[in-house]
Amino acid sequence: MLLRISLILAILAGLGAGGVAYYEFSSQIPQIQQQRDSEKDAKNVALTQLANTNKVLVKTRADLAQTQKELADTQTERDKAVARAEAQSKRADDLQDKLAKANTDLQDTKDKLTEYQVSGLTPEQVVRLKQDLIDSQKEIVGLTGERDLWQRKWVATDARLQKYEGTDTYVKLKPELKGSVVVVDPKWDFVVLNIGEADGAVQEGEMLVSRDGKLVAKVVITNVQKGRSIANIVPGWKLGEVLEGDIVTPAHPAS
Repeated sequence: MLLRISLILAILAGLGAGGVAYYEFSSQIPQIQQQRDSEKDAKNVALTQLANTNKVLVKTRADLAQTQKELADTQTERDKAVARAEAQSKRADDLQDKLAKANTDLQDTKDKLTEYQVSGLTPEQVVRLKQDLIDSQKEIVGLTGERDLWQRKWVATDARLQKYEGTDTYVKLKPELKGSVVVVDPKWDFVVLNIGEADGAVQEGEMLVSRDGKLVAKVVITNVQKGRSIANIVPGWKLGEVLEGDIVTPAHPAS
């Protein structure tokens, strides 16, 4: 009996505690629902703001791409404008130079016209004097060339005479005479040099052949032409093989 009463009391106590707990939980339900609704509204606001932010970001990116394109186009146009300006500046400089030359030519023409007016010569006399001047200049050029030719021949003849009739035993060559070997014939031991009568080469003149500052051989000129010479390698003076491109200098330069 006592056990039953105890069980009944325990059950009543459990029901009472459950009722109290239910009462407390049911009193908190409106607050929980309100908190849930608030969090839901806040989430919706955040999602709306995020969507708006994404739209702004997409538009900003599009605006940035358009701005970059416009900037690139502007730079291209600027470069074209600079190139056109430089071309125009160069053209202006060229025109200025041509204008200056034209002014100079005009002044020269005026000066010549003044000289012509002062001289009292007729146009025919001026033309004749100009032609006489041209003919005289041609004659001077011809005489100068002939003089140089005879002078070279005289030098060559004098050098040979000094060898046979004078005190010199060798033909003296100009100290500045310098050339190179252009052809080598090892069978007959002769070479062709790129110096001739116009350079001061003289028949029977002796030349030293060198390579890299070292003596290779000595040659004696046997035939002289206008722009080249033929020379034989002197026996006993062949210290090495003569090659094309070797340098030749006078063995006996004139003092």
